[in-house]
Amino acid sequence: MSTPRARPGPWTGPTTATGDAERARARRRPRSRGFTLIEVIIVFTLIGVLVGMGIPQYKNARRKANEAVLKENLFQIRKIIDQYYQDKGKYPANPQTLVQEQYFRIVPRDPMTGRSDSWRLVREQPAEGEIMPGQEFGVVDIHSSSDEKAIDGTLYSTW
Repeated sequence: MSTPRARPGPWTGPTTATGDAERARARRRPRSRGFTLIEVIIVFTLIGVLVGMGIPQYKNARRKANEAVLKENLFQIRKIIDQYYQDKGKYPANPQTLVQEQYFRIVPRDPMTGRSDSWRLVREQPAEGEIMPGQEFGVVDIHSSSDEKAIDGTLYSTW
């Protein structure tokens, strides 16, 4: 039977007398704190590459979102114009008429111009014999007034 060897306590440091020379050297060696310059450069390079890949995706996603909003706004306005015609038997004089008649709460904004009063209005075209003096021609269709091109290459003003 053997007796267990006594372990040195925290108050007793490693000494050469006990044979712990390796622990004594490790204790004297200063601990390195922080990162090396190479590690920092690699991290910043990776961050730069990720940001460089993300910015074009962000711009493209934002543009697609604006196009989706424009399509939806045009669809809703055209639907309301048709509904107004079915109810009243005539086309509205302008988009503000739709608000006054409570078909809309507010006129939707054109996301490409950022304004609700910049829509390009298409008025009805009566035949020559149907034109009466003082007659107001209503709005039959509406388009964006933006001259920019969409992602698919068409002009927003043709949608």
